[in-house]
Amino acid sequence: MSDPSLTIDNILAPELTLCRVPASSKKRVLEFIAERIHHQDETLNDTDIFTNLVSRERLGSTGIGQGIAIPHCRLEGLDRVIGVLMTLDEPVDFDAIDNQPVDLVFALVVPKEATSEHLELLSQLAEKFNDSGFCEQLRQCTDAESLHRSMMSASQ
Repeated sequence: MSDPSLTIDNILAPELTLCRVPASSKKRVLEFIAERIHHQDETLNDTDIFTNLVSRERLGSTGIGQGIAIPHCRLEGLDRVIGVLMTLDEPVDFDAIDNQPVDLVFALVVPKEATSEHLELLSQLAEKFNDSGFCEQLRQCTDAESLHRSMMSASQ
């Protein structure tokens, strides 16, 4: 099942790139991610996605520091990897490792059995978000289109 073409630019749909999302809490951010994925593909149950994201957060926060979170989970019956990129209107507390509130979120939902791909994508994301200039560029975006474009150009 290993797929070398599995990179950030082919898992992030423009419809799942959202700019300045109003979210008051970590729970609301995760609910919003689940709702958006369901909205884009109604065969996927938003409650299942939300429950899996929350279960993963219970193992340890996906807030990686510097205002960035990469919530992720596996989903039974999923046949592809789904990415959701969001900037938040206001930073929210995400129990991040550096205790900084989060305003940049990239969620990853992967098929139940995709282990190596999952880890590979997480490491690609962590590497990108390690670049503070790139993160700043994403934070400056004022609409979903420019946010998606910035993410894509960085993935080339």
